[in-house]
Amino acid sequence: MPTVSLRKILNKKEFPSLLHNLVYQFNIAIDIELVDGTKLISIGEQTAENRYPIEVSGEIIGWVVGGEQATLLATLLSFLAKQEAEKKVLAKELLERYQEIDLFDDISTQLATSLDTRQIGQLVLQELSQLIESSAGMILLLSPDATAFEIIAEFGVFFDHSQPEPGKGIIGNVVQFNRAELVNDVQADPRLDGQKNVSAMICVPLRAKGRVLGAIAIGTSKTDSYRAEHLKLVSIFASQTAIAIDKALLYEQSTEAAVQAKAQTQKLQQALHELQLAQTQLIQSEKMSSLGQLIAGVAHEINNPVNFIYGNLKYVAEYAQDLLHLLAKYQKFLPVAPPELESELDNIDLEFIMQDLPKLLDSMKLGTSRIVEIVQSLKNFSRHDEAEMKAVNIHDGIDGTLMILHHRLKADVRRPAIEIIKDYAKLPFIECYPGQLNQVFMNILANAIDALEESMENWAVKSSPQSPIPNPQSPIPNPQSPIPNPQITIRTKALDKEWIVVRIADNGPGMKEEVIRRIYDPFFTTKDIGKGTGLGMAISYQIVVDRHGGMLKCRSKPGEGTEFWIQIPINCLLSDATEEQNSTSASPTPTTELSPTADTDGFIPSTTPMLKPTDLLIRHTQLIQRLSQHNPDVEGTSPDEIYQMFQRQPISLKLYATLLSWFCCSNPTQIRH
Repeated sequence: MPTVSLRKILNKKEFPSLLHNLVYQFNIAIDIELVDGTKLISIGEQTAENRYPIEVSGEIIGWVVGGEQATLLATLLSFLAKQEAEKKVLAKELLERYQEIDLFDDISTQLATSLDTRQIGQLVLQELSQLIESSAGMILLLSPDATAFEIIAEFGVFFDHSQPEPGKGIIGNVVQFNRAELVNDVQADPRLDGQKNVSAMICVPLRAKGRVLGAIAIGTSKTDSYRAEHLKLVSIFASQTAIAIDKALLYEQSTEAAVQAKAQTQKLQQALHELQLAQTQLIQSEKMSSLGQLIAGVAHEINNPVNFIYGNLKYVAEYAQDLLHLLAKYQKFLPVAPPELESELDNIDLEFIMQDLPKLLDSMKLGTSRIVEIVQSLKNFSRHDEAEMKAVNIHDGIDGTLMILHHRLKADVRRPAIEIIKDYAKLPFIECYPGQLNQVFMNILANAIDALEESMENWAVKSSPQSPIPNPQSPIPNPQSPIPNPQITIRTKALDKEWIVVRIADNGPGMKEEVIRRIYDPFFTTKDIGKGTGLGMAISYQIVVDRHGGMLKCRSKPGEGTEFWIQIPINCLLSDATEEQNSTSASPTPTTELSPTADTDGFIPSTTPMLKPTDLLIRHTQLIQRLSQHNPDVEGTSPDEIYQMFQRQPISLKLYATLLSWFCCSNPTQIRH
């Protein structure tokens, strides 16, 4: 059957009129017939019998009958028929291409929804087996080192026993040279290496982002079964498959990286936790060591001259009394002094000296007694020479701490004196580390004084007539109201035969619950930069909970003050032995709550302080900000200058060096004290 219909060409719009005009111009008569002689058009009275063919691609589809000039019309019709044939071919190609696009759009959509390489491979082979006749097929992936293939999908039997290897056989050669191939006689190919179950095959490499991931191959038992369009189809499938597999591999790598990152994060969290312990131990050891050495040196230097003065004041007082008594006798027996002596007596005001000298000596006695008490309190507080546990009176440690803080308790221009209310119970001697417990009392009492001072400052600002107009929703203090009486109450009691409790409360501004839950985090502080390091309560936690096996709790509400509960075992050695026995006999359970709840008395127990990476960076920033207060140009400061700044703060230097060692060393050394 002709590929082009001559009848359709002649029936096209405006063609008959055009044909009549041509015939009229040539002044000829013509007949146009089909190949079988059927007349389609007849114009004029035919006198010649010449027949001229109408051809398309060597095929005659009709005739033009007429004189010599009729050959021009036959050529014109042949040209028109050729155009129609080309349009048909083009339309067919467009249809095929549209079908291909629709097909690959469908397969691409399916591939895009999968992130599993084996599922992708099986889907592609399933589609290929329906489009191209094949008895076997497989998709192979190269190993990361390009030394082996992994079959991720297959159907049929391509190989009996062996598996293709890179650089060997047809498939290995295709991957090695990155070149798609169509082989219609596999058995005659010199590269034959195991492909004995197929007679014809198509193999296309999988390429993505400029690298070869593997190959896709299909085969059949019939020779000469494949054509160029089959190779083209497999190549298109290969490009889509490579993109999908590359995406799936990236997803697998990202998933694996996420798992590794999660494991690394857990290790980092553990390292950060251990770093916190090392930090607080380092700071505590450095602080107590420096403080102990300082106090020991000061106490030693002061003690000898003070004892000398204190011991000799007794004799000075006796001598002064004897001299004054002797002078009184002289006045009795010599009531009238010589003129020269009378003038001297008037100059020195003898009567005032005789009255004031005993008072002056009494004041010196009180002053030296006070110095002796302070030196003794310093020695009791530092306990620098007591590394082991010792049975002590806990009240002595509290009183010694109050003695050291006495200068901060006195009244000044900003506030009245802070009243200390003591409610001591009768307590037994406590087996503990006295110097470390004194540090806990120092930290908590110093924080209480800071809170009370802040409360007094805020009261003064609100009460001042020059202060800005307050928020109408907030209470306005009465300037005529009495100044609040700042108080710190210290209570002690024995819970039972095993535990004692020290409770320290203030009537300061109080804290919110979210602040209470963070006060034991290293470097967390609500004070302004430069006024607090944020280590006091973290160190207190280490001392009370970890070092003594005790309990540290806090309760507070804004406007209602703050109270700390310090619970210490009477005998820490027995407590440690009991805990160790319990830990060995029972399965380990976590002892730290992430969000502990308050007890019946409203106290929130302390938890193991955990420093998050973001907090660590914040503390690092704060450390640099503290340094910048000493040197505003710290950002442009050289490493040597920064090191010199750290040397002026040795505790910060050691802390910073320890912190860096945890991130720079693969196996950091545990710091022990």
